[in-house]
Amino acid sequence: MTLSKAYDPQACEDRIYSLWEGSGAFKADAASAKEAFTVSMPPPNATGQLHLGHAVMLALEDIFIRFARMSGKEALWLPGTDHAAIATESVVIKKIQKEEKIADPRATYGRVKLVEKIAQFVEASRGTIRSQVRKMGSSCDWSRERYTLDPSLNRCVNEVFKKMYSDGLIYRGQRIVNWDPKMQTTVSDDEIEYMEEKVPYYTFQYGPFQISTARPETKFGDKYVVMHPDDERYKKYKDGDTFECEWITGKITATVIKDDKVIDPAFGTGCMTITPWHDMADFDLAERRDLPREQIIGFDGRLLPIAGKFAGMSIEEARPKVVEKLRAKGLLVKVDENYTHRVAVSYRGKGIVEPQIKEQWFINVNKQVVKWKKKQLSLKEVMQDVIRSRDIAIIPERFEKVYFHWIDNLRDWCISRQIWWGHRIPVWYKTSAKGTDMHVGALPPDGTGWTQDPDTLDTWFSSGLWTWSTLIDPALAGDMKLSLQDLLEKSPDFRKFHPTAVMETGYDILFFWVARMILMTTYATGQIPFKTVYLHGLVRTREGKKMSKSDPSTCIDPLEIIPKYGADALRLSMIVGQTPGNDFRLYEEKIAGYRNFINKLWNASRFVLMQCEQAKIDPSSIAALPDLATLSLADRAALHASEILIEDVTQGLAAYRLSEVGERLYSFVWDFFCDWYLELSKGNANHAVLVHILRRILKLLHPYCPFVTEELWTSLKPTGAGLLISEEWPKVKVERKDPKAQQEFSIVVEIIRAIRSMRVEYGISPNTKIIAYLFSDDHLPLLKSQQEHIERLAQLFGLMFKKPIEDEGVASTFLKGAEVHIALEGALDLKKLRNDLQTELLNLRKFLEIVNAKLGNPKFMEHAKKEVIELEQQKLASAEEKLKKIEERLKAL
Repeated sequence: MTLSKAYDPQACEDRIYSLWEGSGAFKADAASAKEAFTVSMPPPNATGQLHLGHAVMLALEDIFIRFARMSGKEALWLPGTDHAAIATESVVIKKIQKEEKIADPRATYGRVKLVEKIAQFVEASRGTIRSQVRKMGSSCDWSRERYTLDPSLNRCVNEVFKKMYSDGLIYRGQRIVNWDPKMQTTVSDDEIEYMEEKVPYYTFQYGPFQISTARPETKFGDKYVVMHPDDERYKKYKDGDTFECEWITGKITATVIKDDKVIDPAFGTGCMTITPWHDMADFDLAERRDLPREQIIGFDGRLLPIAGKFAGMSIEEARPKVVEKLRAKGLLVKVDENYTHRVAVSYRGKGIVEPQIKEQWFINVNKQVVKWKKKQLSLKEVMQDVIRSRDIAIIPERFEKVYFHWIDNLRDWCISRQIWWGHRIPVWYKTSAKGTDMHVGALPPDGTGWTQDPDTLDTWFSSGLWTWSTLIDPALAGDMKLSLQDLLEKSPDFRKFHPTAVMETGYDILFFWVARMILMTTYATGQIPFKTVYLHGLVRTREGKKMSKSDPSTCIDPLEIIPKYGADALRLSMIVGQTPGNDFRLYEEKIAGYRNFINKLWNASRFVLMQCEQAKIDPSSIAALPDLATLSLADRAALHASEILIEDVTQGLAAYRLSEVGERLYSFVWDFFCDWYLELSKGNANHAVLVHILRRILKLLHPYCPFVTEELWTSLKPTGAGLLISEEWPKVKVERKDPKAQQEFSIVVEIIRAIRSMRVEYGISPNTKIIAYLFSDDHLPLLKSQQEHIERLAQLFGLMFKKPIEDEGVASTFLKGAEVHIALEGALDLKKLRNDLQTELLNLRKFLEIVNAKLGNPKFMEHAKKEVIELEQQKLASAEEKLKKIEERLKAL
């Protein structure tokens, strides 16, 4: 079969993907006796668009799964999408506001109708992300696709909530939470971003003390002043002392508190007032001391009646007016206009977060009720143990420190959200004259009057169950008589495919999601969710900037790149050179470079097929290799190199060294196979060896660039073989190793390279035939046997196996065990070359005099900037190196 002159990804990719999907290659078999290998796809937003972060994840995971599948494992890559509660509800509400001109869709539609509209929008959008995942070549099992709001997943959510409540891990209480006034919901600690902001930092007189703050608008209820018990400045004041002072709205009675946990004596004035309702540390102090708490700012972000005439004002409006009032009272001591502090911003809604005390549902991470390894541990302790005991490995290992820093400081997790889209909290209330009854469960008890809790669960609650809830049999999940344990024990997919093998995701959601999956899965199933966590870095621009949707010029859209360069080129550009946990730069020229590699592979395959065609050999008929003893040096060296390649690639992929393996494959194909082996095969091709090695290359490259390898396999596969995706991974054949042949081949290549390098150095055209001299005590028989190849590839007029005459004009290179000389007479105008080199030498010496004089001038060295001196030193080193080479060339002439 003759290949077209150029590879056309657009003409091939959709057709090939349909072949794969139709063949059943993506489907895993829970009844198989093979070793399981499972990857749970991090579910993209069901209403989202494929971006580069998704593309990196899909490329990496597809390599994992294709390698495992070809290695004989029962490989399951389970796809799915996320309901993305806050983000999705926000998008739909804005859409309704814009398209239907409804200011408050919640009030207009009510809960049931609005949730229906959001569900309709999601269902219409899910097809988009599905098709985009396919465009990347993702070989996932679509028959097992899941959605975080599927009924079977909702059943798991409700069962886990009920179990945690029964074990005393879930509780409802008044605690300080992160409140997003913009989205009107709570957000968890790890859903917060911090932005630096320069603001005035005020110092006020507070009775006999001076206190500093950047937020005077929160200080209306401050009646406690805190200082460190060891601070000498305040030793005359005792814990519990009271005093009267003038404050924002008039005179107050304040109390002194001595505490060593809240205040740092070295910061500011060493004392402060506390605002328990609007500050985490102050709330903790108030809890320990049983102090009253008073709300200053409402959930709408406006000041409450405690603020007097400032009530109803926004924070931005009230702050300068409060300062002015304190200034008028003579209580403003000083202002630092250059104070920088961090402002908490909601990761999802981007609104400024306000700490608020609110009745919410929480998970207790410190209560020791979890059975783990025959011990009674807390959720936090289990999360620490699985990493310390190496049950779960994190790649790269340095992120273990980051993980432990977060876990060690983990607070109780606020899991309730004041939105409508998502898993509704499975708690029911019934109020009567006797009080309020509460029932925990998916359904209310018999009888009337029961109402469900209006809040929904944090998205990460359901996402935390992802690796195992997606493996629960949906039919079993519909049977409410079965317990959670029954569901786990009776679901074939869970028994076969859990724990999963590797969780691949961005390092930026190590806390958001990875840690939560460990927390929820170890508790609910008694198993780890995955054996390995592989963290990829962020994609950045050529300049190292973060790609941002708000600045489209910085973004590369994979959906625009794939039609232009092909999915394989995009995949390679995101994998090769990208090491785990490190950000990497991506730009269009890099992608174009890997398209060139794809074309190189295509052209190499065309060459092999044309060689077969000229010899009237059908590639499909080639099944076995000829006797190795009858093969040429190049063939034996190529077979040896391909066996070493299989070892390196197999070991590298098993250890998740994907970039290193990609570089190894790239180098082998381009540098060894195409540039040397194929060139040495011209006119002397052994078709069986050519086809055999190329087939192995296609198999090894298939996980990285599946489309082009599958297309080429169609023309090169042996009779009876099916699709490449279902082929067996190559195994090393020890009998084909021939290190002696590889060593001898390398010597021949080194000789040819030396001649080519001297051509370039002396400006001899590649088309100019020259005479070369080879002298070697060690390799003479080898070099004579390869004379024809050396003459052809080095473009020689003749090759002499002796040293040149001493006075003859030659250029020379001395290799280990061999001398290589080329005759310059006749190849160059030697007189002109000498004159040109002598002129250049003279100019260089003058330049060196100037640079040396500058660097030898004490005034220059004393006053010049460091980078200027370094530049001059670099010029000196470069010129001296160039001078040395010119002198060597003149000597040779």
